[in-house]
Amino acid sequence: MDYGKLLCGRVAQVPPSGIRRFFDIVSEMRDVISLGVGEPDFTTPWRYSDAAIYSLRQGHTHYTSNRGLKELCRLACKYEARFGAGYDPAQEVLITVGASEGIDLALRTLLEPGDEVLVPDPSYVSYMPCVTFAGGVCVPVPTRAENGFVITPEMIRPLITPRTKALILPYPNNPTGGVMRRADMEPLADMLEETGIAVIADEIYAELNYTGEKHLSFAAIGNMKERTVTLNGFSKAFAMTGWRMGYACAPKPILDVMLRVHQYTIMCAPTLGQYAALEALKSGFETDFADVKRMVTQYDRRRRVIVDGLRRAGLPTHEPLGAFYAFPCVKGTGLSSNEFCLRLLEEQRVACVPGDAFGQGGEGYVRCSYASSMENIREAVRRIGIFMQKYR
Repeated sequence: MDYGKLLCGRVAQVPPSGIRRFFDIVSEMRDVISLGVGEPDFTTPWRYSDAAIYSLRQGHTHYTSNRGLKELCRLACKYEARFGAGYDPAQEVLITVGASEGIDLALRTLLEPGDEVLVPDPSYVSYMPCVTFAGGVCVPVPTRAENGFVITPEMIRPLITPRTKALILPYPNNPTGGVMRRADMEPLADMLEETGIAVIADEIYAELNYTGEKHLSFAAIGNMKERTVTLNGFSKAFAMTGWRMGYACAPKPILDVMLRVHQYTIMCAPTLGQYAALEALKSGFETDFADVKRMVTQYDRRRRVIVDGLRRAGLPTHEPLGAFYAFPCVKGTGLSSNEFCLRLLEEQRVACVPGDAFGQGGEGYVRCSYASSMENIREAVRRIGIFMQKYR
């Protein structure tokens, strides 16, 4: 069998995830402190899980509508309004299998073969492959630590061509911790209004913002709502990664087509998870999101410890203002990102992720997640300090 002829070439040529490859190595080792996993170490609050269990006892084991539970759609739109964006729950929201499905749906809805998508580099590992899967062409937008890994109109303008269809805007950012504030977004919005470019705003880390300013949705800027698909979900701020619950908001003409792809490929998000997500939002509004705030406060404390520790170890680390990742520069060691992570793992049993797993712009950096216990973080930075005595 000639599988080269049988398989879709553009899909088969996408390399495996750099994160997964690295953690296959980690899984074979003992006594490793992991700063690599991009998920909360907190357990899902019990009231969310209880709501899911109760839904089973009530016999809610059937499909929901393709769009999702009506009340969950309503509360998802109410939740988005906290970030300045107004959406109609009957027409402009869709409950998805994590924000990841939303990325795939948005790209398949927007792209024709050969269309170009601007993607900040470095950024989340799934964007570039998903562009390829949808038949598009990824155009990296290199970002820099000197300006907090934020993209600007000046970075984007030279990259725009007649084939440019969309911009992925993932802030707060994984892996850099970069955050875009209103002052950063307004010039970008002004420039985009001159074009036909759509925006896919992945705002899954919206709650994890340490600037002292509430996150502002890009769809809330000027006339951006008419061209923006906003993605969010429950994995990060609500400690619900394994539930795979997210949602997408967009103008009705875009959302209708996304819904069409969703209903043929997924049918609906898992009913069990929808009831857990519904409770997360219901109790959130009742308590002013006390569970979320408690976790974010802990992340902020850990953030300070890991950044200070990395800097003391001799690794230049820009101030991460969002998400739960530090992104120290390892260029001064003379090691590549991959070499640094492998040697740190072998010599000190600390696992980080090579920066180039997030794009070529990540070479010379490593991602360190502080979604781990304070005890583990303190011990990890101590070991990194010992490691750096050899490689500084």
